[in-house]
Amino acid sequence: MNAVGTDSYIRPHRHSLDPKTETLFAVKGKFALVVFDDQGKPQQVSLFGTQLFGDIAPGVELSPGAWHTVVALSGEAVLLEIKAGPFDPQAAKELAPWAPEEGSLQAPPYLRSLHQMIAEYEPAA
Repeated sequence: MNAVGTDSYIRPHRHSLDPKTETLFAVKGKFALVVFDDQGKPQQVSLFGTQLFGDIAPGVELSPGAWHTVVALSGEAVLLEIKAGPFDPQAAKELAPWAPEEGSLQAPPYLRSLHQMIAEYEPAA
């Protein structure tokens, strides 16, 4: 389980080194899954969350080769991440070379751009 704030940046990554399907469930809050192409251009946004946020799915599933990140859209959000075992920490994830490192000076502006892109995508409530 991961506690994610609206200001939390999870560097885009994929799981091709340990190719297993990943399933993400919202335990609390609302999220956006953003899937990218190999150059870092957003290709898909999938909203998911708890029933408090209306008619959206509680979770999403993605293939191991998909570049992706998850962005919290509500405060105090909690995410459950499920993958088949065994867990290999050496092959857990392949970080996107086109995305800023977590904790870098470039990460906050990049996260803001993701929030803006999601806000433009998200239908009005």
